[in-house]
Amino acid sequence: MKTIIANWKMNVGVRESVALARGTLLTLRGRKVSPALVICPPFVALSEVRKIVARSSAGLGAQNMFWEQSGAYTGETSPRMLQELGVSHVILGHSERRALFGETDEMVNKKVLQALEQKLVPIICIGESADQRREEQTQQVVRDQLMAALQGVRLKSSDTIMVAYEPLWAIGSGVAATVSDVIETHRFIHLLLGQVFEQAAPGQFSVLYGGSVDAENAYGFLREDEVNGVLVGGASVKINQFKGIVQAAAEVLEAKQTS
Repeated sequence: MKTIIANWKMNVGVRESVALARGTLLTLRGRKVSPALVICPPFVALSEVRKIVARSSAGLGAQNMFWEQSGAYTGETSPRMLQELGVSHVILGHSERRALFGETDEMVNKKVLQALEQKLVPIICIGESADQRREEQTQQVVRDQLMAALQGVRLKSSDTIMVAYEPLWAIGSGVAATVSDVIETHRFIHLLLGQVFEQAAPGQFSVLYGGSVDAENAYGFLREDEVNGVLVGGASVKINQFKGIVQAAAEVLEAKQTS
């Protein structure tokens, strides 16, 4: 299976989110085989978007959460609140959260542990900066961030973990990583996950690529076995672009069925 996660960030309001959700679901209509889809609208639109996706196969995701269930944490949102809204997935450790709001590996780890405890699927974002890439530190950075995020995690048979490899230099830049670079890094991440979760069943963890994914380059990533899906930012709020990404995933899945 291939998974497409639409991260709308802070680009749409409530009414826009409702319209975009309807349009996003239409990209799945009439297809013989469709990818798994998770829509992550802004917090203020979660309730309304839930009404749109409720009768569909799409999942509802949040863009962040806090690691406590309740308390004096002004402005934060707890896992329990997300559950009440029908949220199934949550993006954690996105590079924008790390860079703009000072989130640390330790904070991401607390969120991962709490997400799993509350039966939410964590989408753990990791990736290197342009400087770290130039210094050939990609694997070291990826290992450090992933191992820190998974510290203390005991994977239950019902748990699912997603890891999104998002090189910082590719996010929002219009310059995606090359397919060969993505394959190499994804293989490394799969290897690390296999070492950490030796008893995991097939499908319990997956590795997605994110970073300037669009309709033009999506097929090149999705056709690779190491790439279990994509985390889409800017292109996810452009319905024609997103339709192209869904089409690419559907073509890959159909080809695998007939091979």
